[in-house]
Amino acid sequence: MFGYRVPAPDQAMLISGGRRGLGGAPFRVVTGHGKFVLPVFRKTRFLTLSMCESEVTETCVTKQGISLHVRAVIAFKVGNDTESIINAGQRFLSDQDQMSVLTGRIFAGHLRAIIGSMTVEEIVTERQKLAAEVLDTSKTEMAKIGLIVDSLQIQSIDDGDTGYIDAMSAPHKAAIQRQAQIAQAQATQVAVEAEQVAARNQAEYARQTAVVKAEYSAEVDRAQAQAAQAGPLAQAHAQQEVLAAQTELAQKQAALRQQQLVAEIVKPAEAEAERIRVLAVADAERMKIQAEAAASHDRVALDRMLIDQLPQIVKEAAGGLAGANVNVLNGADGLGEIAAGLVAQGLTILDSVRQNLNGQSPDTRPDKADAPLALQGYTRAPDEDTQQAGPDNGRTGQA
Repeated sequence: MFGYRVPAPDQAMLISGGRRGLGGAPFRVVTGHGKFVLPVFRKTRFLTLSMCESEVTETCVTKQGISLHVRAVIAFKVGNDTESIINAGQRFLSDQDQMSVLTGRIFAGHLRAIIGSMTVEEIVTERQKLAAEVLDTSKTEMAKIGLIVDSLQIQSIDDGDTGYIDAMSAPHKAAIQRQAQIAQAQATQVAVEAEQVAARNQAEYARQTAVVKAEYSAEVDRAQAQAAQAGPLAQAHAQQEVLAAQTELAQKQAALRQQQLVAEIVKPAEAEAERIRVLAVADAERMKIQAEAAASHDRVALDRMLIDQLPQIVKEAAGGLAGANVNVLNGADGLGEIAAGLVAQGLTILDSVRQNLNGQSPDTRPDKADAPLALQGYTRAPDEDTQQAGPDNGRTGQA
């Protein structure tokens, strides 16, 4: 709209003409909003409220008489209150660049004054104290011209070619270098120890790995050896069992053969011995009876006694053979043959006696040597024994 003016956010609008401003100022101050200004009758100007910067480079002499080149940067602006705007507007409205020049000169003077009361050591080590003192001493003057200082930074302090600061810092540099060397040595020692520990750990790990590998290899070798021996061991056990079975079988065969030998040889021999003993006893008994009969000249009594004793003799002979363990190869037929032979022998003796009683010649009687042949009838063929024993059995029936 024609005649309506609005200042920027970082500006203050100064309206001159018409009535005066606050405190008798020749203009009115408008910030943050617009204002209707009559053309021709009113005049408006704008004062910046933004941040400004001023750089100071000054050669100052310290309390010790040592020249120092100090470089500082001041950040300032026009105050936000109406009074500061009026003060700054009356001084810098026509040439606002003069604010930086004037501020730098003000701070240069205060900087020289404060550095002159301090030593190089204090200036170097207490820069913040130096900046605070400069701000405090310049605050009143800056307020008079409507400016406020936001910060003061001492950027550099240099003593030129005198070398005072370097000399002052030499012990610290040496100490720092010594500490750096010590730290480097300690770091190297720690690194070496760490390397040694790592090497020991690697060696220990390698040793443990080798031991484990050796154990595994030994287990594998044992397993392979056991597997390789399993077949021969199994075969050996099988052969041992076979040998044990063969040994047991051989023992059983030997025992069976022994029993067979006893049955085939010993028992028949014992039976033959018993048969011979019985025949010998019978023959001795017969001889005894004949001797007694001859001595008493009683032939008839002798024959009668012989006839009476003959069945008992045959019975005793049969009983002796019955108690013997005779192995007969022909089974039941063989036993029948033995019994038939005993009966035939008895009947032959009885028939011889009867012939003697009837007056027959003694030459026709059976000889003593025929008695064993009669008892050996069980060894003859079955047909011959049957033919020989037939008549005797008829005679036995007669008896």
